[in-house]
Amino acid sequence: MLIGLAALAAPRVVLHDLRLVESPVLAGLLVVVPAACWIGAVLWRRPPHPFVTVLVIGAIYGVFLAVGHQVLWDRAFDGATPSLDVVDTWAQGPILRVAAFVSSLFTGVVVGVVTGAVAALLCRVVPPSGRAGS
Repeated sequence: MLIGLAALAAPRVVLHDLRLVESPVLAGLLVVVPAACWIGAVLWRRPPHPFVTVLVIGAIYGVFLAVGHQVLWDRAFDGATPSLDVVDTWAQGPILRVAAFVSSLFTGVVVGVVTGAVAALLCRVVPPSGRAGS
């Protein structure tokens, strides 16, 4: 279930890297809707540790984000990959790819932390629906 929830955010990576989303409203929805689904799932299922649950979903999303960016690397930059002027040419690609991978993992974890905090707070405020755990 956690992988499925994280996968809800994966289309944003592909659509962004291929530059298929030009509308800021649609881009915003691709960010907000998956996070809202994560929160909704936690409110519905009421896991014992809602913050940790959503943090794990965010970390899994970070893996999807990292892998997606690596797979779409050349398409995202249209062959004009970024460069580091202070580093030898042969080392630039690996350094930038590792940095992008780590950055993507970090982004997923931060999204998980923020969304998890909201979910944990809402779990304290919103009473269970009576269908929890079913």
